[in-house]
Amino acid sequence: MSFPVSFEFFPTKTPEGAAKHVGVRQALYARKPEFCSVTYGAGGSTQAGTFTMVRDIQNEGVGAASHFSCIGATHEKVRAELNELKAMGVKRIVALRGDLPSGYGLGGEFQYASDLVAFVRQGFGDWFHIEVAAYPETHPQAKSPRSDLDAFVAKVRAGADSAITQYFYNADAYMRFVDEVRALGLDVPVVPGIMPITSSTQLMRFSDACGAEIPRWIRLRLQAFGDDTASIRAFGLDVVTHLCEQLRSQGAPGLHFYTMNQSVATLEICDRLGL
Repeated sequence: MSFPVSFEFFPTKTPEGAAKHVGVRQALYARKPEFCSVTYGAGGSTQAGTFTMVRDIQNEGVGAASHFSCIGATHEKVRAELNELKAMGVKRIVALRGDLPSGYGLGGEFQYASDLVAFVRQGFGDWFHIEVAAYPETHPQAKSPRSDLDAFVAKVRAGADSAITQYFYNADAYMRFVDEVRALGLDVPVVPGIMPITSSTQLMRFSDACGAEIPRWIRLRLQAFGDDTASIRAFGLDVVTHLCEQLRSQGAPGLHFYTMNQSVATLEICDRLGL
């Protein structure tokens, strides 16, 4: 039986980047992903690029999921954008509160992602499969682990169909989070987000920004490799493949790969997993 995988991309910024990314997508499509998601910049700053890539993916015969953030937005604006996605035939969105661009006042008619989920359900019924974000290691802006769990529960009870986690390298954190969700009577699928390790500096920068924990032993090993990119990649493949094997054996419902618009590492991990 095949195991569900999905891939995440971000909008390209140049015509050259867009042309190159066609090849990346085609290589990954061979793994028959359940869907491919496209991210959204702070305050919707990349919305045009997001929708363009979503349209391209749909036209290539693969289900696309648009990230959709609501912070600073009005009901009217969100309704119009959702109608645009519906007209494209998009059936899945990743509903997020989103981050405010610097210097941007709060404003808007949505305060939380749960408000967006409820709005989509009320206005569009079951047209959209709604994914929401989950944070096994706690959202960096949450007041406490409990308040973060409460925010997740609110999104599910507002109508979310499933969740994708922030990436992590500690399988126990994921399993603990799922156990807590189940203990509250919620059976929503929680798909682990997987970040291949290909660059030490990039991983450190991303993790510091988003609150993802890099276990000390991994951090020290990466630092010891210095500029030896071949060793970093080999080590990263071993670590992430083992993580995926753990998650799959413990009942994870799928794997969602943060590809960083590259295909090589994700394909190698899929090969090792027999996907």
